[in-house]
Amino acid sequence: MEVGNPIEEKRSREEYHGDQEILEEQKDDISKGMDMLSSKTLAIRDFFDLEASRSFTTNQGSYPVDGWKTIMQLAFQSIGVVYGDLGTSPLYVLPGIFPTGIKHNDDILGVLSLIFYSLMLITLIKYVFIVLAANDNGDGGMFALYSLLCRHAKLSLASNQQAEDKEVSNYRLDVPNRRLKRASFVKSMLENNQTIKFFLLFMTMLGTSMVLGDGILTPCISVLSAVGGVKEAASGLTDNMIMWISVGILIALFQIQRFGTDKIGYSFAPILTIWFLSIGSVGLYNFFKYDPEVIKAINPMYIIQYFKRNKKDAWISLGGVILCLTGSEALFADLGHFSVRSIHISSCTIVFPSVVLAYFGQASYLRQHSQDASNAFYSSVPKPIYWLMFVVAVMAAIIASQSLISASFSIIQQSLALGCFPRVKVVHTSSKYKGQVYVPEINTILMLACVGVTLGFKNTLKIGNAYGIAVAFVFTITSTFLVLVMVIIWKTNLYLIVIYALSIWLLELLFLSSVLYKSIDGGYLPLLFALVTMTIMYLWNYGYRKKYSYELDNKVSPVKLVEIASETSIHRIPGLALFYTELVQGISPIFTHYVANVPALHLVLVFISIKSLPISTVPLEDRFLFKRVEPRELSIFRCIVRYGYKDARTEWESFKEMLIIRLKYFIRKDVFMSRLPGTTNMASYESDDKEVSRLSTEEIAQMEVEKVDEALNVGDIVHLMGESEVVASKGSSFLKKLVINYAYNWLRRSVRQVDEIFMIPRKRLLKVGMTYDV
Repeated sequence: MEVGNPIEEKRSREEYHGDQEILEEQKDDISKGMDMLSSKTLAIRDFFDLEASRSFTTNQGSYPVDGWKTIMQLAFQSIGVVYGDLGTSPLYVLPGIFPTGIKHNDDILGVLSLIFYSLMLITLIKYVFIVLAANDNGDGGMFALYSLLCRHAKLSLASNQQAEDKEVSNYRLDVPNRRLKRASFVKSMLENNQTIKFFLLFMTMLGTSMVLGDGILTPCISVLSAVGGVKEAASGLTDNMIMWISVGILIALFQIQRFGTDKIGYSFAPILTIWFLSIGSVGLYNFFKYDPEVIKAINPMYIIQYFKRNKKDAWISLGGVILCLTGSEALFADLGHFSVRSIHISSCTIVFPSVVLAYFGQASYLRQHSQDASNAFYSSVPKPIYWLMFVVAVMAAIIASQSLISASFSIIQQSLALGCFPRVKVVHTSSKYKGQVYVPEINTILMLACVGVTLGFKNTLKIGNAYGIAVAFVFTITSTFLVLVMVIIWKTNLYLIVIYALSIWLLELLFLSSVLYKSIDGGYLPLLFALVTMTIMYLWNYGYRKKYSYELDNKVSPVKLVEIASETSIHRIPGLALFYTELVQGISPIFTHYVANVPALHLVLVFISIKSLPISTVPLEDRFLFKRVEPRELSIFRCIVRYGYKDARTEWESFKEMLIIRLKYFIRKDVFMSRLPGTTNMASYESDDKEVSRLSTEEIAQMEVEKVDEALNVGDIVHLMGESEVVASKGSSFLKKLVINYAYNWLRRSVRQVDEIFMIPRKRLLKVGMTYDV
């Protein structure tokens, strides 16, 4: 933990005590499991390369459903976090659509019809009712969709997939993969084509990069739009003054992120609720006062007439229309902070009606005041409440930035866990809701980028062009993945998939074509962000996979491990040691390098592999997966510690206690299973030592457990960790040498190390260096 940060220390204590409560429950469960063990006959796999035997404590039930009180609390909080961007879009949408003024009065109806149906199709139907259903055990975002697909089809490029992982309680593969021929054909095509796998990973990284681009552009455009409204009443303010005021607000916004989504949500929700009710009320007032006939915009024929009148200009204006949808992607990306039901409730009751009324009200006003198109929102506000609306608008704009900032933290956490982003610190800001996280490094980068964009562009028009590109890319990539989910997982009727593709997906592609046309006029910015982010993500993922493949190709065989441990030149010293490795299918070659230089092993040795599963959370009872290395006298074990991408890496003391409890439980279970008639390991208990063979199962198990206790009593646990230097092998291309020797190794040295991420005590840590030629 960082010294001098009492807020993060308090969070860590809360997480630690929460883990202790779970741990006490686990102790009871283990005791019950031991009572039940004697009445069950379970088969044990004895294949070392397949890792450990399966978990015997899985619960195939689901987590309890949140009560209505919790759902309503989350619905209220979500207003303050998720919808700020979507809710403040009326500040800048119509000026972006009509940058040179309104040419024909009926163009207002055409544009209003476009806005209404875009919100209906993409925000409400697609995101609220379809995309949210494609959540990954309650988590959303681009990597959540990718993880969902990787579980149902072998699409991951990683080499650490295991059959045992499917037995985790909430892995949720309850739909037969080959029920329909179409699903089977598509699944087989994806699994057997390496190019498609790379393409899907590329698309995931691109979508993630674009969401991060949103996280930079949203605060800029929202705050600049709101603060710029003061010029309506105080014309003496220059653009530079407004720019510097916006910069100050942005810096303050990023400073409060450390307090967490829970506190921010409760603080911001009342303000955003007032904002939505205000824009809805003003919109309703303007609707009846100026021109109620704008209700005719519900007729989509006005869209066709608008395109007939304006042709190419109408197509270009779609780049402004898409801004009314900004923040829709946050509904899914922020899902991990809340729940599906809570977002359903808040979307349908407050957010969507208020936003639609706001646009209808502005259109009604512009029908009689077309000259005010460049400042449609503030011009349409009744004068008596102008300053009140200005204050609320500025506060709402500040809050609007929160939706994509929170989403950025969530997707970084997901990509980090799946090996697609360099190691950064993830702080879990709530002991109650696992998905609420804060990433200090990303927060600083976003803040600096936002300040740079605001100082560079100074106004919302060019930022709007850039913003549209980021949003359009996220929309189309999400739809691409969603169609795959419909085909492979949901087995959706083909006609429904075609309807989705010809309506929502086609509309998004039209938006994308329009915003790409503006790529020169500021639109290049998110493409530049995406290029930098994707380069970092790909370099890290490429180096990670090469390093893992090297360890897999050079792993220590079971026979070789037994030979090393049994050599008389190897001294067994008192104590318990944990040897950490990323390899989950065998023993890392660093182990032989260690023994060659330090010919001593502790009496009890556990090889620990930390593994991230493509699911959001791993239940505590499924976290530790053990396997014994035969013969049993060696007291060597393998342990795979499995995490989901939403799981917090607990404090070392809590982790140690859970590890020891599970190890002792495994020993008792393993002894019992090995003493059953007909099992493969029974002979090891009856022929090696006649004295031992005459002991009861419980006595043998107790002897081994006491051996672990004795090792612990010698002193604290010793931690052994590999420190590998990855270099391109001789004969590699110049590009590969550049990527591995310089880019990847620079990234690896620049980010947090594994022992920092897992908070391993440095006083008991020994690192073993080795060079990998990949």
